[in-house]
Amino acid sequence: MCYDSGQFKGKSVLELGPNHCWRSQTGPMEGERQSIIVTGISGNLGQRVLPFLGRYNVIGLDMRPPSGAMPDQFESIDLGREASCRQLQKLIEKTGACGVIHLAFVLDPLMTGVLDEDRMWQINVAGTARVMEAISVANRYGASVTRFIFPSSVAAYGPNTNGPVREDAPLDAHTLTYAIHKMECDRVVQLRQEFMGNCTTYMLRPHIFTGATMQNYMVGALRGTPLGKGPRAEKMRAKGKRLPLMLPFGDEYLHHQLQFIHVDDMARLVAWLARRDSEGNVLHILNVAGRGGSLSIQQCAEIAHSKIVRVPKSMCGLALRKLWEWGISSIPPDALPYMIGSYTMNTSRLQQLLGSEYDQVIKYTVQDALADSFKSSEAAGASA
Repeated sequence: MCYDSGQFKGKSVLELGPNHCWRSQTGPMEGERQSIIVTGISGNLGQRVLPFLGRYNVIGLDMRPPSGAMPDQFESIDLGREASCRQLQKLIEKTGACGVIHLAFVLDPLMTGVLDEDRMWQINVAGTARVMEAISVANRYGASVTRFIFPSSVAAYGPNTNGPVREDAPLDAHTLTYAIHKMECDRVVQLRQEFMGNCTTYMLRPHIFTGATMQNYMVGALRGTPLGKGPRAEKMRAKGKRLPLMLPFGDEYLHHQLQFIHVDDMARLVAWLARRDSEGNVLHILNVAGRGGSLSIQQCAEIAHSKIVRVPKSMCGLALRKLWEWGISSIPPDALPYMIGSYTMNTSRLQQLLGSEYDQVIKYTVQDALADSFKSSEAAGASA
């Protein structure tokens, strides 16, 4: 029986073992392309991945159809609902999907309109468990989902790391809902992947996404675009006004280090992993960032042509909260530790896995990946 998310909110979701559901197997006919399922197909990364999956019959899942490129088949699904587990299991049976790329995640509640924290948890954390449950049940009764790909986040490590951390570093996300949910999903994947049968799992921990179409807390802070929903923000955008980048006093904040990964490189990596031969029931955890070294926050501001304003640390939080409450900024006050923190990762494991293809998959350096976010402010505004 597929589980009821209402019975396991919190850590108990991590302790659930596989449940039993009946299924009947139907796969692709001879000569047809293999099918692959992509959740969150309407999101930015989903749209970026789609062109790289040309060898597959792509079944895209999301709550709403994409506004851009369409997959071969679209199915409306709400992973925040318990019924989605059975719905996805049936879809795997019907299509004979060989893999699932799970991208569905509420990153920015203001942009998606999912403002209720419990609802976000149901989609993000319980939804990830439901996807894995559907794969587990389908594979147990004859399906052949041999690849599962899920992007966690650097935010799962917390807003400050002790140098470039490796994949076995402790997870210490706090304060920011997005980061906490990524950490909980990370743990869900680690504890449940062994139940998915002959399925190789790739859990990626990418650094901050960049690119002309990307909008997230850090890129938004560097752009300074007032993306709030209030009338003040609308007037400021019409006048082309930018918000400054606020940092606490102290030289250490200027030297805090960050990395970035271009969203197109992330899409290439996801597609590369989808094509890779299955290794059976194996879990790969991979830190993902652009090539080259990290950047200081001061260097990031210079690349973005962003004005830095120095204030007491307590004032940073207060100013961010007021801009949020007044509907000027789309950056929640809880994001402050991640905006002024220093967190970097060691990506040698990813480099080893990609081998000679590393430069063809991860094409952007950290610096070039960030710089591309500011080459087309018009495209960025349209995406936001």
